[in-house]
Amino acid sequence: MSTTPILVVMAAGMGSRYGGLKQIDPVGSHGEAILDYSLFDAYRAGFRRAVIIIKEAIREDFMATVGKRLERCPLEISYAYQELTKLPEGFISPENREKPFGTGHAILCAKQEIGNAPFAVINADDFYGRSAFMEIFAALSRAKDGQFLDFSMVGYYLRNTLSKNGGVARGVCHLDDQGNLSGLEECIGIEDHGDQARYPSGEQWKSLDLNTLVSMNLFGFTPSILDALEQGFAQFLTQELPKNPLKAEFFLPTVVNQLMDQGLAKVKVLSSSDRWYGVTYAADKPVVVEALAKMTADGQYPQGLWK
Repeated sequence: MSTTPILVVMAAGMGSRYGGLKQIDPVGSHGEAILDYSLFDAYRAGFRRAVIIIKEAIREDFMATVGKRLERCPLEISYAYQELTKLPEGFISPENREKPFGTGHAILCAKQEIGNAPFAVINADDFYGRSAFMEIFAALSRAKDGQFLDFSMVGYYLRNTLSKNGGVARGVCHLDDQGNLSGLEECIGIEDHGDQARYPSGEQWKSLDLNTLVSMNLFGFTPSILDALEQGFAQFLTQELPKNPLKAEFFLPTVVNQLMDQGLAKVKVLSSSDRWYGVTYAADKPVVVEALAKMTADGQYPQGLWK
């Protein structure tokens, strides 16, 4: 197994709540997207190669904007394409399906580019902060499968991940006494509610402590996860997709949970005190722009990342 970690960026999502292509929306003073900042931080943390997963439908726009800027990026960058037609032999996409098959399928579409290297996974439209990339790169550099598959993830304090413009979905982390992940609970519609957060559960609201660790899909994997994803995806296509052929998705955290439940994997939870930024809603964008402008003024980023 190659010991040099690589970064895998998921940029094929549709962004329905946002109303546009968040993957290429400019937030920096020189037209940079959030993805540019993630790649910049990843390079400073030690990553030297990145795989970006997009859809063929946005390829032209992506390459004319982000891709053009990244020609000056010191990372070695390759691309993978998440398409509904990329299915195991014997399966076909449901008629009228437009929605991608989910994050687990996205990683499988990049399997050839990933090869045998340990890799980190991020969302293209999430700003994670430099410390998160340093944490995950160090963990991947040490990763070695033994009795358990050796995975990791960076958790964020819930208070640092909320939007003032509506509810958000977060994976609430449950930890064992050794600091390993024991489960991820997907909570939908989490809102800031004074000195705590809350989310709807049936006809009631449930409360969450603002210091709860949540997942923002920043995982670190050994390449062994790819075999588990292939097995899980075939099961998804056979059992879950027929129940909801137009919208059912194959999620990466679902497979991670299954591997932990089966006693096959351990996931070390690394925490970041950085503020997460993202554009779940269009009204979130000015907040991100202002935050990045301040970080640039403070010297955390140069004026023009790839000059």
